[in-house]
Order: sequence, then structure tokens, then C-alpha cells
Amino acid sequence: MTVGLKWIVSFVIITLVAVGGLFWSPIADFPNTGDFLPEDKIVGADVAWILAAAGLVLLMTPGLSFFYGGMVGKKNVISTMLQSFIALGVISILWVVVGFSLSFGDSIGFTIDGEHYGIIGNPLSYPFFSRVSVLPHKAMASTIPFILFALFQMKFAVITPALITGSFAERVRFISYLLFMVLFSLCIYAPLCHMVWHPDGLLNKYFGVKDFAGGTVVHMSAGFAALAGALVLGNRKNPHHEPSNIPYVLLGTGMLWFGWFGFNAGSALSANATAATAFGTTTIASASAMMTYIFFDRINKRKVSALGACIGAVVGLVAITPGCGFVSISESLFIGFISAIVSNLMVNWKALKRIDDTLDVFACHGVGGIMGMILTAIFAHGENASLLHGGIEVFAHHMVALILVSLFAFFGSLVLYKITDSLITLRVSEDSENEGLDLSQHGESLKW
Repeated sequence: MTVGLKWIVSFVIITLVAVGGLFWSPIADFPNTGDFLPEDKIVGADVAWILAAAGLVLLMTPGLSFFYGGMVGKKNVISTMLQSFIALGVISILWVVVGFSLSFGDSIGFTIDGEHYGIIGNPLSYPFFSRVSVLPHKAMASTIPFILFALFQMKFAVITPALITGSFAERVRFISYLLFMVLFSLCIYAPLCHMVWHPDGLLNKYFGVKDFAGGTVVHMSAGFAALAGALVLGNRKNPHHEPSNIPYVLLGTGMLWFGWFGFNAGSALSANATAATAFGTTTIASASAMMTYIFFDRINKRKVSALGACIGAVVGLVAITPGCGFVSISESLFIGFISAIVSNLMVNWKALKRIDDTLDVFACHGVGGIMGMILTAIFAHGENASLLHGGIEVFAHHMVALILVSLFAFFGSLVLYKITDSLITLRVSEDSENEGLDLSQHGESLKW
């Protein structure tokens, strides 16, 4: 068995990164620019909660691997699960080296009438986590250590490319996926993260986009990248398959739901009333969506299925994510309800079915994220926060931002897929696809 140049290059890169970390300047060599507060400003309760929340969000990626792994055919379970799981390794390293700097570093953008609007962070702000210390950051996390904020945000960056994998499952080369994941994180995720969540970000500061925990940054970006991926890779040779293990899907859904409390309530970055509200709205929206999904299936003459219940629950979690800290419990009931119906219609829409999005990532995460952004723009509480609490201009800003994000994520991902394919062919051979990716890509197979 020969080792291709691409694997040698990959090993050289990880070697250079690991060794390079030894020679990078320690925190003490970087001057305090006045962005940080003294250590006595740290609130112990907030630290405890965000430590727990970060662990919960990390659990979501293994949960996603079970969720996706149970849906694919028996020949592709291991490969599909690994595509999610491997993001914990790739993106964590990338985040430390440069990803956090690009997402939350000093804004690079443009100035209008004396106001600066950021597009992306300066890669030299926090390379190798330099200046990411135990001190709280004034603007981004004023009651917890900055390093905890950085690690919490890392878990969001990890799961986003993992979400995309469901769209091209059963036909993508593993090494090509690794390359695309890196490019996507640097070129799509990091700019969106900066524009939405950095205090000087364009979508945050100018458009006033409300995205409490990642409906735009995570789910819309992943959903549109998934749609682009399905189009670029084309349909599978045998697109019809039976899910290999429904109990895996149930287990994955439970892990995702459990982890989502850290995802949403943790995004308050404090153990406070907003976190409690987000915890509640997350629960109720998911419950509402799950029940709506299976009832809607039944009135459309489809059987009530465990798979449908799981998909409905996840759609509710996706849809409530951008508004979980901004809406009431009663409003979250409606958000879960209407999002489940729209997503169900999209999953079963014949026009969309012609595109082989293997696990309906766009119909669930993309559409769920869109619905969440629209409904947040209608219901979000607070002064000038939404259509009902600020007027049509606020809502219009959200809708313009929605269109811009959709176009950026879709066409940007298309370009990245083309670049990846030009460097390393994206799709496996027909023989490898017929054999299954578990054996052809990884030399492993299920024994059940």
C-alpha cells in the first residue's frame, strides 16, 4: 500500500503546527492593550456554568455522529460517524492556531462616518492562543476567563462543519473532506462568526442581527454549505437506503438535545436569568416541533416514526437557537410548531428531493436556521429588537442580512468545493462507493 503525497503533506503540517507551538511567544511577551479586566472581576458561578456548558456543547458532536450514523446504510456507518467525530481534532487545532483570531480578533473591515465595521478578525490577534489568558475580556466575556470564552466558542466551530457531512455522506473522500473542513472554517465560518458575534462585526453593529446561539453562524452556514456540497458531488449511484440503526438516531438525538442546553443557555455567558430563559425555550421549542412533526406526518398519511420524531426534535432545537434568549416560553411553542411544518414540507418536497442531500441537512438545519432567524426578527424582545418591538425597519435589516448570509454561505461554499476538488478529488470512485466507505476509506466494517 503506497502513501500518497497528500497524506505526507498532512503529516508535515501537523508536525509544523505542533513544533511551532513550542517556539511561539508566551502570553507575557504581548502587552496588555487595555482590553482585559483584572482577575478579581471573575464571577465563580459564571465560570462553573460555562465550564459545564462547554462540556455539553462538546458532547453534541459525538451525538451528531450517532444521529447521522444511524441514518445511513450499513456500509457507511463508521465513515459517517468519523466525519463528525474527526472535527473535534481538526477544528480544535485550527481554532488554537488561527481560527479564534479570525473569529474574535481585532476587526478588519471598513469605516463609515467614523464607525468601524468588521468583516473578519486579525489573524495576528491571538495566534496559538497568545494573549488568551485567565483575565476577563471587557467587551466579549467580562465575568469569565478569556480562555474559557475561547474554548466555549471552539465547540461551536467544531460542530458546524460536522453538520455539513450529512449532505454528502456515502460518497466523499475522507482526505478531501478534511481539506474542505479547514477551508470552510477559515473562509465561511470565521467571517460569519466575526460579523455576527464580535462587538464591531458588520452584521451585529450595522444590521443589528440577533443570533443568540448560532442560528445564522452555525445552522444557516452549514445548511447552505450542505446544499452546495450535494450539488457539487452529485447524486449517489444507489440513493435509496434503509437507515442502519434507528436506536443510534434516538441516542444521538438525546445527546444533541442534552448538549443543546449548553449550546443555547451557555451562550448567555453567565449563570443568570437569560440563561434560564434560553434553557426553557430550548426545551419547549424542541418538544413542540417533535410532536408537530409526527402529527403532520400522520395527517399526510405517513406513519408515526422514531426517525420523524427525532428529526422534528432537532428541527425545533435549530429553529429556537437564534432567538432562545430573546423570546418567551409561549412564543417558543409557536416557533417549534411552525418550523416543524415548514421543515417537514421541505423534506418531502419533490423538487428538493431531486438533489441528493443524503440526510436532508438543508431541509432541517438550513431551513430551520432560516425560520429561526425570521421568527427571531419578528418576536425578539427588547428595544428595537424585532418587528413587534421596533418596527418594520428592524425586521427589514434582519431580512437583508438573511439574504446576504445565504448568498455568502452558498456561493462561498461552492467555490471552496471547487478548489478542494481541483486539489484532491472530492468523490470516491464508483467501486469504492459500491463497496462502502467504511471499507474503502477506512478498512473497517460493522460486525452486527
